[in-house]
Amino acid sequence: MSKLCVNIDHIATVRQARREESPSPLEAALLALQGGAIGITVHLREDRRHIQDHDLKQLRKSLSRKHKLNLEMALTPAMLAIAGKTGPDEVTLVPENRRELTTEGGLEVMRHLGLVSKAVARLKKAGIVVSLFITPDPKQILAAAEADADYVELHTGAYAQAFRAGGAQGAKKELARLKEGVGLALELGLRVNLGHGLTYENVGALAAWKGVEDLNIGHNIVGRALMVGMERAVKEMIKAMKGKK
Repeated sequence: MSKLCVNIDHIATVRQARREESPSPLEAALLALQGGAIGITVHLREDRRHIQDHDLKQLRKSLSRKHKLNLEMALTPAMLAIAGKTGPDEVTLVPENRRELTTEGGLEVMRHLGLVSKAVARLKKAGIVVSLFITPDPKQILAAAEADADYVELHTGAYAQAFRAGGAQGAKKELARLKEGVGLALELGLRVNLGHGLTYENVGALAAWKGVEDLNIGHNIVGRALMVGMERAVKEMIKAMKGKK
């Protein structure tokens, strides 16, 4: 079964609404790990709308190496420099649009293969595992392998939207598309994560797939944590991943 990485961006969103010191992303991260998560994901955006540079530094200092720190970031010289200096365990390169509410699509690896390949090489030279956040498009998966990425994280947003509109039956087409993408990535020697829009209701269909290592889930867990606390919210998600209610 896949493992859970918890994205804590929206803990910082609540904090930044008032520019206060709490709630603390670090405290949320430690509670998520107590609940059974194997890693923490944060997206350091260029506009710093939620996670701040000091959050990243605190997380790197406080998380032991047995827990993964996954940094989502845009492919820019400034972000590459921050990653090299901070030393997360994994960097996930994502597209970024300042007007978007959340990441809207996958990285265009095929179109920017040279640029992506150079970034991958630079990060790997610094000892950082590199993942590319892409749609389950065979051309993008092939390009990710050509760029020498370690992982792909396949964008599950279309599946999540289809599930929301039509339940499990309505999401069958997108589920099949994702499964084909996972299979192709594994054939090419890529390791595979999944993420975006996953919830307690739709996660069970994906978590048991062979070869899928991590599920990156944030907003749904943080929303639940507001009601029951982070540790319990994470435990409930792991239970949902196992197909249990």
